[in-house]
Formats: sequence, structure tokens, C-alpha cells
Amino acid sequence: MKNKIVVLGAGISGLATAFQLQQKGFEVTVVERNKRPGGSMISERKEGFLIDYGPNSGLEMTPVIRKLVDEAGITEQMIYANEEGDKRYILRNGQLHPLPMSPPQFLKTKLFSTSAKLRLLAEPFVGRSNDGYYQSIAEFVRRRLGSEFLDYAINPFVAGVYAGDPEKLSVKSAFPKLYALEENYGGLIKGMFKGAKERKKRAEQSKQNAKMFSFKDGMQTFPEALTEKLNDVRLECKIKSVKKEGDSFITIYEQGGEEKQLRSDAVISALPAYVAAEVLENIDSELAGHLKEIYYPPVQVLFLGFEKSAVGQALDGFGYLIPQKEEQSYLGAIWSSVIFVNRAPEDKAAFTIFVGGARSPELFEIPRDELFQKVLTEFKRTMEITDDPVFIAEKFWDKAIPQYNLGYVEHENYFNKFEGENPGLFLSGNYRGGISVGDCVKNSEIVANKVSEYLNTNKNKNSKE
Repeated sequence: MKNKIVVLGAGISGLATAFQLQQKGFEVTVVERNKRPGGSMISERKEGFLIDYGPNSGLEMTPVIRKLVDEAGITEQMIYANEEGDKRYILRNGQLHPLPMSPPQFLKTKLFSTSAKLRLLAEPFVGRSNDGYYQSIAEFVRRRLGSEFLDYAINPFVAGVYAGDPEKLSVKSAFPKLYALEENYGGLIKGMFKGAKERKKRAEQSKQNAKMFSFKDGMQTFPEALTEKLNDVRLECKIKSVKKEGDSFITIYEQGGEEKQLRSDAVISALPAYVAAEVLENIDSELAGHLKEIYYPPVQVLFLGFEKSAVGQALDGFGYLIPQKEEQSYLGAIWSSVIFVNRAPEDKAAFTIFVGGARSPELFEIPRDELFQKVLTEFKRTMEITDDPVFIAEKFWDKAIPQYNLGYVEHENYFNKFEGENPGLFLSGNYRGGISVGDCVKNSEIVANKVSEYLNTNKNKNSKE
């Protein structure tokens, strides 16, 4: 008999894991509360514009991504970012400055002062921290690279990736590779050169060098394709609880007003932490406590279309991020129609703007229309736009991105402890091992292998008995 596996949640983490387990010959059922699969991957085409309300792209940092794309039959749908999208800007003193990507550019840039550049050259001579295990990314960067680099490089970068606050994010949990460079090599610059050799052996790309990808009809293409290949995906199911019964697990859910049960040999929770807390509380209340402490800040996504002729700023990059010191009402903007083809009509320019996050959740206390006008005014000033938008779409994420804040290592340790004490139950999702699409897909392979090993070991054990 095939081993049966239940996957809770049809976001990219759950679907990618389920797909790989099905490929290994297991019987997999995915249970999802929403009407559609994909979690935050929502794409919509309107009036000639293509909007991604969640992740707008992914980085091809692991061969698993291409493998899944090929096996899901969407190879021809996959597209890569235009070369013009390589340039990133940072706002300083109201002006956009390209982020330097090479030593000559770094020496010439006006983004950083001469003293900041000299301070960076001292990085190889900075020793290891005695308490790096409990350091924020802000403390880490301030110590190794100086305050100006923190303010005008790392602060906006953290806002762009996590919508987070660098004073609160744990360097070990949120940026483990950065933390490892200091731990393993004694410094960032030394570690970058030596770490590149190790990545090459593992056939992985660094996030800096990995190719950016999407799909012709947006990121939602990926989860939808995986769903079509899976044998059993049940949508509009409210997951109520999971309980143990001997060597099996019973997943209890409600569909169409009727309570149903699924018996399985293993359960993978790929739910958001705050949802998993309720579902698994009857198994381990302490686990639920850890899951509930993970903070998901609110983020507003604004998608704006303008006449291209009304935009004064040269559209020659990915977009820009805003340091907190600039005191703007939004975190940054992606130049959506520059990065990928067919995101806007030929004579239009499309932008995706992000508001709020852990850095400024209090903005949502401002009336919606007032906040929108404030953001729009600031954005138009920076981009030298003379007219109002001809197209507007938006989505408010009440709980957007899990924050790997200080103390997160204690959560991670407990998650490992929980899995050790509850064989057959596995925790997955973007609150473990990284928040990006690439991280989720990479981790899906790790989880699939763990589940497969567990079930095969159990099968061999039972056959011997």
C-alpha cells in the first residue's frame, strides 16, 4: 500500500512539497481553505495591465525551481527579467542613486560619503562578535560596516525584502548566510569569495547572481500548474485540527458545512504560523505559543499605471527602495513594466508600491484616501510624474510577511524539538528557512526528502516486524 500524506495549505511551499512527494510515489492530499491555490501568489490581468499582488518574481537560486517548472509543463511560460531591470536605485536627499554593483561604481557613487567608503574598506579587520547569536541585523551591520551603510543600504534592503525593521530582525535567523560569513570566515568580504566556491559545488546561485524569473501571466501560473498535476487538492476546506491516533494522524476539516476527516501516515503543515497555531494547539500548546509570537506586519500593495509620456524619471531599472531616514510614506516601488514584458500597454508604465510593514504599521491609522494621496504625491515627485494614474489596483495584506525577529532562534529550536517528539508531523512554510519564493521551493525539497525518509524507514521497520 502507498503511504498517505496530508499537506495543509496550498501556498507554494505546500504545493511544491506535495508535488515532489507525489513524484516519489506517495499518495498526497492537499487541503486548502481558500477558493484558489497559491497563497499570496495572486496575479490578475485588467485593462491591459498584469498585476501581481504578492510576490512579483522569484530568484532561480536552486535547480529545483527549473525542475519543478519543467515537470509541471510550464517551461514555455517561464520568463526572465529584462536586462534593464538589473539597476536598483536608493532614494537619498530626494534623489535616486543607482546602487553600486562593482568596485569602480562604488568608488564613484554619491550614495555614500567618502568616510563611509573608507569605513567599508576596514571591514576585513573587524573581529567576530561575542554575542552574534542574539544580534539584530542593524547591530551586525553597524559594527562591521558602519552606520551610513546601515542607513542607506541595509535599512532599505530590509524594507524591500521583509518589509521589516533592521533593529528588530535577527541576523542569524533572517540573514543566516550573512551571519555564517562572519562565523565561518571571520568577515563578509573574505567570506564572499570563499563562499562562492562552496555554492558552485552545490550547484546553487547566490541571491545576488541568481536570475530573476516570472511567468507570462504572472507568478500565479506556478502554483496553478502544480495544482493541475496533483491528484487530490481540496479547496474551500476550513482545517480545524489534527490529532494522533496510534501511528496515524487524523486531519479534521469542514467543507460545505460538513465536517470531514482524513487519515494519513504523515502530515505536513504549510500553513501560516498563526493558522498552524490553532490547528496544532491540541497536540502541543507550547508549539502554538511559539507560532503565535511570530509577527506578520500589515502591508498595502498599490499597483499604478501612468501614461509613459508623463514619467520624467528614466525607466532603466528594477525600481527603488527608501531608507527610513528619508521619512517617506512608503517603502519603495518596483518598475513592473520595465522588469518583465507584457505588464502594461505599450504606451503605459506600471509600478508596484509597498506601504507599511514592520517599519511603519502606524500609517494604517490614517484614513485610506488620505494615505493614498500622501503616497501618490511623494511617488510622483520622486518619479517626476506630471499626471495622475490612469489605472489603479490595490490589495491590503493584514498579515504579510513573517518577521524573523530577535529571539527567533528560540522558535526555530522549538520547531525542531516538536518534530523530534512528534514523528510524522512536519512544519513548513515561509516562517521556516526563508521567506522568498526561491527559499520556499528550496526548502520544499528538503521537507519532501525528510518525509520520504521517515515513511520509508517506517515501512522497512514494519515489514521486519
